[in-house]
Amino acid sequence: MTDRRTLLRNTWASALVAATGTSWQMAHAQASAWPSKPVRIIVPYPTGGVTESITRLLAERLSPVLGQAVVVDNRAGAGGITGMDAVAKASDGHTLALAAISPLTLLPHLTHTPYDALADFAPVGTVMYSPVLLLATSAFSGKSFDDMIAQAKANPGKLSLATSGIGTVGNIMLEQIKRKAGVDILHVPYKGGGGQLLTDAVGGHFDLFTANPSGNLAGLVAQGKVRILAVTGPTRLPHLPDIPTLQELGHPLANLTSLFGVFAPASMPAEQVQRLNAEINKILAQKEVQDRLSKVDNVASPSTPAQLAAVLKAESAANAKVIKDARIRID
Repeated sequence: MTDRRTLLRNTWASALVAATGTSWQMAHAQASAWPSKPVRIIVPYPTGGVTESITRLLAERLSPVLGQAVVVDNRAGAGGITGMDAVAKASDGHTLALAAISPLTLLPHLTHTPYDALADFAPVGTVMYSPVLLLATSAFSGKSFDDMIAQAKANPGKLSLATSGIGTVGNIMLEQIKRKAGVDILHVPYKGGGGQLLTDAVGGHFDLFTANPSGNLAGLVAQGKVRILAVTGPTRLPHLPDIPTLQELGHPLANLTSLFGVFAPASMPAEQVQRLNAEINKILAQKEVQDRLSKVDNVASPSTPAQLAAVLKAESAANAKVIKDARIRID
């Protein structure tokens, strides 16, 4: 005979299972119903850069599977802070960002950010890994990285080097090179790595610059309008076997690379984040997408949301230590 307590316990358990099942079904239904309007992906850099290129590639493939238009919105400024802040504060449930992780792992240690880098975003997943190129314009009379260091020592502060902004990977690379070599090179920060920076590079408005690989940049190199002096990464690039890495040149702390990911506001439900992650990873697995990335030296690097979150936390801690130990200051 079943006693009263057993009956109540069984009834409670059955109700819990039913409630849990209902909650899951509701969450699944909500995730399936999303998006209910066009999705906006903010690129926190100017037009014409590698980030915009890959974002448009993802957008055109995400649109049919999500059943809504996916639009790209460039919001350049402050090394990525402006665009990332817009994402952190977005409340429409349909705003994302595709950006390098530096606005979340580097900038908070160098300047004030209007967002909490680790609390205000929901990491969706990594997209690609990109080396950084150190290039020379027609204004630079030298031929190599060693020439750059020699000229900087001979004429402190005369050489100028442009990057995509204050607190970006290029900026940290420059600071590490200056510190290791004991030289003074003028930093010229832009609001992103495409558009105006490349236009000014062709015009010789500065001597040197850093940039992630892109189709536009590859065209300028092929035309001889800019020259590559060094690359970053674990090995030399396959199609540039004669160009050394900064590691080989004796600058291991400057041998930095860029990791790009998709981010949502922290308020986005986990079910929607997981759906986005699954769809983006499917796209990154497509051979055509991988080929288009590899043509400009970028490598598809899918991950789970948890893996990207772990990377952000680890990179932030590592960068904080490097910046403190190197006494890097951003004016």
